[in-house]
Amino acid sequence: MTEFDPEKFEEKYVYYFEELEAAYSNAYQQLHGKYDSTVLRAIDRQVLSESEPFYEGDGEFRVELPEKPRERVGAVADHEQFEPVLEAFVDHIETELRRQFGFDGTA
Repeated sequence: MTEFDPEKFEEKYVYYFEELEAAYSNAYQQLHGKYDSTVLRAIDRQVLSESEPFYEGDGEFRVELPEKPRERVGAVADHEQFEPVLEAFVDHIETELRRQFGFDGTA
């Protein structure tokens, strides 16, 4: 586990790239097999690849999505699982960020 410095998180891709990559990857793996793979993959590649994680303070992270995520995934946006998968994916990423940086007591 890397020691977390909130000021360094401003330049997260310089200091914490590996941790960010692991958080996103772990979240994907946790959802794989639970949801339609086409929906999961589209959200991962077209929406979350352009998302931005932020440190909110007190061990909390927030993932900001790009504008109009439904428009980024084409026909997948009409799939009944789109919203549940997107919500679950963001929740899992935020949880994984807390875990990666030792804010959940398990890292």
